[in-house]
Amino acid sequence: MPANDTGDGVDGPRVDDADVERAAEAVGAGDLVVYPTETVYGLGADATDPRAVERVFEAKGRPRDKPLSVAFGDVEAALSLLPATDRAARFARAFLPGPVTVVVARGDALPGELTGGESRVGIRVPDHETARALAAAAGPITATSANRSGAGSVRRVADLDPRVRERAAVVLDGGETPGGESTVVDPERGVIHRAGPLADEIREWLASQP
Repeated sequence: MPANDTGDGVDGPRVDDADVERAAEAVGAGDLVVYPTETVYGLGADATDPRAVERVFEAKGRPRDKPLSVAFGDVEAALSLLPATDRAARFARAFLPGPVTVVVARGDALPGELTGGESRVGIRVPDHETARALAAAAGPITATSANRSGAGSVRRVADLDPRVRERAAVVLDGGETPGGESTVVDPERGVIHRAGPLADEIREWLASQP
C-alpha cells in the first residue's frame, strides 16, 4: 500500500491538484483515503465497490448495519446516479453543497453493503473544495467520519487513530476543520433525522414546499 501523504509543508498544510489526483488514484485502486470536509475529516473509498466499502467498515470497526453516506463532486452528479424524487432533487439543489446529508432512494447503482441492505442512502456534496475535487475525480466516495466507531470525530490529521491512519493509502491534510456534524434530512418523507447546521432553514423549506 502506498505511504501516507500528509500534505505537510513549511507554510502549513495544503492540498494541491497533484495530491487530489494521487488520492483519486488510490480510491480507484480500491484503497482508503482520508480527506478534509467543512465539518470533520472523512474516510473515503469507492462507494460503488463492495470490497472497498467493507474496508471502510473494517478500518472504523463499524457495525455493518450502520449505513455509510456517499459524497459527490456536485449535486447533478448525485442526481444523475440516484433515483431521487422531484422534491428530493429540489431540496438537494437548495441546500447542497453544504453541511447537509440528503437521504434518497439508493437504487441499483450503489451496493447494498453500503447501507446494510437498506433501500435508502445519504448523499453529501461537501462545502469544501478538496472534498468536492476528490469526489469529482474519484467518482462517488464514502462520506463517513475518519474515526473509530464510538470515538470522537477528527478535526486534525494529528488526531487520527493509528488504526485508521495505517489503513489509508493517502491522507490529505487540509489543516484543522471546523467540526460538527451534518444535518441529516429525508426531504421526500419530510423527516430530519439529525438536526445540525441550517436546521431552521430546512424546517422552513420542508413546511413550505410541496
